[in-house]
Amino acid sequence: MNYELILVRYGEMTLKKKNYKTFLKQMNDNIKHKLKVFNGLKYFSTDYRFYIYLNGVDYNLVIDKLNEIPGLYSYSLCKEVGKDFDEISNISIDLLKDELNNKNKTFKVETNRGDKRFPYTSIQISQEVAKRVLPNVSGLSVDVHNPDVVLHIDLRCEGTYVYLNEIKGLGGYPSGIGGSGILMMSGGLDSPVAGFLTMKKGVNLKAIHYFSPPYTSLNALQKVVDLLQVICKYNNLESIELYIVPFTKVQDRIHEKANNTYMVTLMRRAMYKIASSICNRDNISVIVNGESIGQVASQTLESMKVVNEVTNVPIIRPLATYDKEEIIDIARKIKTYDISIRPYEDCCTVFVPEHPIIKPNIDLVKKEEDKCDMSSLIDEAINETKVISLNATNKYSVFDDDKIEI
Repeated sequence: MNYELILVRYGEMTLKKKNYKTFLKQMNDNIKHKLKVFNGLKYFSTDYRFYIYLNGVDYNLVIDKLNEIPGLYSYSLCKEVGKDFDEISNISIDLLKDELNNKNKTFKVETNRGDKRFPYTSIQISQEVAKRVLPNVSGLSVDVHNPDVVLHIDLRCEGTYVYLNEIKGLGGYPSGIGGSGILMMSGGLDSPVAGFLTMKKGVNLKAIHYFSPPYTSLNALQKVVDLLQVICKYNNLESIELYIVPFTKVQDRIHEKANNTYMVTLMRRAMYKIASSICNRDNISVIVNGESIGQVASQTLESMKVVNEVTNVPIIRPLATYDKEEIIDIARKIKTYDISIRPYEDCCTVFVPEHPIIKPNIDLVKKEEDKCDMSSLIDEAINETKVISLNATNKYSVFDDDKIEI
């Protein structure tokens, strides 16, 4: 079937009231920005639908791009027809013949009568179209409860649209509507998934990585870069800034001075102090990480509470209640899994004790922290942090950047 129109439905943002127009403008701008790589597309929008006229552009390529846009509920390849039963029924017959290809299948008709000027109810329209279609499509029978195929008729003031399939979108809110955050990127499975889920809620992200040469390699840093270049396509700007923090001196000091069982807790507190300082300096609203409750020693509720104590910047943990298999499923879906499992260690695996404390006491933690006297080292790490800009299209190699030393 030759399609020339894609009908796009907005998602969760339609629940907004007074600020819906702001969400709508951002959503429409994001769609046009994402699809600007195609020549010839034309657009038309209303408060509840966005229409893409293809003008010969391959609809598969357009759908691939729509799959990367947060805030969209679903979209369909459709046919635009007049508001009369003959036109609706004739195009419905063509669509069903093409879909069935002489195979026996069941169907039903669902009508959304948005245009109340049409002089029939939704049920009456569905019944009339089904009555006209059924004798004209070989192998077709009716099943209103569990059909193989659903014929959709969307009657709206701007036009009448007929389609068979709905492609599920990412959902969430339009990118850029929810402020800014900084994603703590380790290079493992969890942090890029947490970043993706946060972007789905409209938050534009920067990222921060704690780089510990010679304990961690440029290969580990490149892994982080590659992961960010995958997920930044879900950002409306299709780019992301990465803060690379030199963390070796901080880790060495903790390893040298502190009780070994507190190593992970003190390291995490230092990370949050650095991230918080950057947030306050650069007007970033929240810190985002990939922690999941109880997954490792640093992710017990007691550990999280002790770590949270060092910052007044809100911490978002999108994966807090996710199981590992759920996280892996999303990682595979967004194409980060194969990168995340590359065998290069990040700073979180350096000097990890065999039995880290899992229920740290805040007073004892502070005593261990005082022994390390890290304030000047943390300030130094912040001052020496390097920022690189990444985007979804141009491959970035840390091996070619002479500003990154190891």
